[in-house]
Amino acid sequence: MNNYIALEFDKILLKFAENALSETIKTRCLKLKPSLNEAEVRRCMDETTQAKRIIEQIGTPPLSSMAELQKVIDMITIEAMLLPDKIAHVLSFVVSCQRMKAYLRKAEATDSNIAWYGGSIDELTELKNEIERCIRNGIVDDKASVHLNGIRRQIVITTDQIKAKLDALLRKNKAWFSESFVSVRNGHYTLLVKREHKNDVAGTVIEMSNTGGTCFIEPSSVGRLQSELNALQIEEDSEVRRILYSLTALISDNLPAIKLNIETMETLDFLFAKGKLSISMKASPVGINNDRKIHMSNARHPLLTQNSAVPLDFEVGCKNTGVVITGPNTGGKTVALKTVGLLCLMAQSGLHVPADEDSSFCMHNMIMCDIGDGQSIAENLSTFSSHMKNIIAILEQANKESLVLLDELGSGTDPAEGMGLAIAILDELCAKGCLFAVTTHYPEIKEYAANKPGLVNARMAFDKESLMPLYRLEIGEAGESCALYIAERLGMPLQMLKRAHEAAYGNLCEERWLATQQSIPTSDKSVTTPQIIKQKDPKPEIQSHSGKFNIGDSVIVYPQKEIGIVYARSNERGEIGVQVKEKKKLVNHKRIKLQVAASELYPENYDFSIIFDSVKNRKARHIMDKRHEEGNVIIIKEGDKEK
Repeated sequence: MNNYIALEFDKILLKFAENALSETIKTRCLKLKPSLNEAEVRRCMDETTQAKRIIEQIGTPPLSSMAELQKVIDMITIEAMLLPDKIAHVLSFVVSCQRMKAYLRKAEATDSNIAWYGGSIDELTELKNEIERCIRNGIVDDKASVHLNGIRRQIVITTDQIKAKLDALLRKNKAWFSESFVSVRNGHYTLLVKREHKNDVAGTVIEMSNTGGTCFIEPSSVGRLQSELNALQIEEDSEVRRILYSLTALISDNLPAIKLNIETMETLDFLFAKGKLSISMKASPVGINNDRKIHMSNARHPLLTQNSAVPLDFEVGCKNTGVVITGPNTGGKTVALKTVGLLCLMAQSGLHVPADEDSSFCMHNMIMCDIGDGQSIAENLSTFSSHMKNIIAILEQANKESLVLLDELGSGTDPAEGMGLAIAILDELCAKGCLFAVTTHYPEIKEYAANKPGLVNARMAFDKESLMPLYRLEIGEAGESCALYIAERLGMPLQMLKRAHEAAYGNLCEERWLATQQSIPTSDKSVTTPQIIKQKDPKPEIQSHSGKFNIGDSVIVYPQKEIGIVYARSNERGEIGVQVKEKKKLVNHKRIKLQVAASELYPENYDFSIIFDSVKNRKARHIMDKRHEEGNVIIIKEGDKEK
């Protein structure tokens, strides 16, 4: 699940769920996972294609949310009476089923198998007609039964008689009443009588006003009619309940068909949600192969706006099992990596992919990634430690059926050690036989990938004119950091650029530098450095004559590019003694490049024992220069050996 989150598959599932109407199907959408069954993936992909085709040709399907139906079913199960509002939900669902059946009947012309789901939908015409006859505007209609119709007519007549008598009393004795209208209190028709006149009106006090100044009195002259009205209302309620129980029983009798319709409608809700998602992302059906190959043409990250997403062409598999992506920061390497992983998850889940239809994806038993810094305060993990923890876990699980995606491989530590770890990890991934793609900044890895069978370089394109990344992946070419080029374009002085280039790649030929500068007009010199740097081989020519190295020379040791100081001249095997980080070792002269000569670093006749000898050795030498002393020994190290 963490890999799903890192690749943002969870966000795709949220978008998927937004296209569903039923809460049950929304939950199902959020739980969608890639399948390991190739036939199942092909079937699901084809269903998505059919659903999309129907929506595009016929229009939006008439689905309903079905939110209240489960409550209705639960009430029927415990033999409870359904009230009109619940029965109205059943009617709405039945009407939706009938519309869907008609919709799918039209969809049969699209030659989509989904259209035949219409045959599973029961129109429930009798149930629909009975509910429509009995329930109207959320209440039981007068015409639900002859008896109910008669009762309600009699209620109207009795009510009118009561009101007529009360209106006559109001007109005859206006002084007795605080208001000249009839009020209903606790189901009784009453008049608002002033307190001082309550004994003038014969009847029953039903209620008093809050101030006590008004009495709500039911006059005796309407008492008999009020009793008749009460009896009629009880009879009405009884008849309404009888009708509701009858409708509940009818719905219960049709419950098996209703449940089958619910199942069918939920299935269609899920399928059409896939079609709607495909349309919203402008996605396409893609091929599923069993050749352990991923081919993506004009692929886009589905969470990026279509205007900002640069199409991605990517391929791995068959001869090349791994892709090493290099290029400048903010160039889109991580987005490219996420796009590969996310689209693989979508395709393996039966969803359409935002890519051309000629794209093809293979099945993976696991898609594992290490993307993001992963720093954890709670677990006290640094960025590097977190990367290593993830990568070690990935290497333990990966096999030839897996896809591995690693971002900024070997970063977060000493460059030399990070580069070594990166190469070791790439070797292990190659040995595992899994498909993988990694991003890195290390230039040594570009050369490694170029020479390692099964690996191919790729780079993110960079516009050197605008200094802007193009976010376009180019397979087969190694990327450049472009740091010196960018620094020059931003106005860094040429002398500083020259020094930076020397520190990075070794000394430039002075004559070549001057000749290049002299051949360019003064007004154009601000744009020469990138050309010079481009002409310079990034792997400088290594000194080939062992005799040219003197004690105290500052040198570069390849391929690690470590800085060291010569402590011993060449031996018979052409090995030079070099001290690197206080450690002495013998290095073949072909692996050494002079950085700064000793004559430029130290004064004439400088005592190099200050640098290379221990205090004990220096003291011993000093004594031996003066006299012989028994037991006085000088220890000389060559490489890891002592003499």
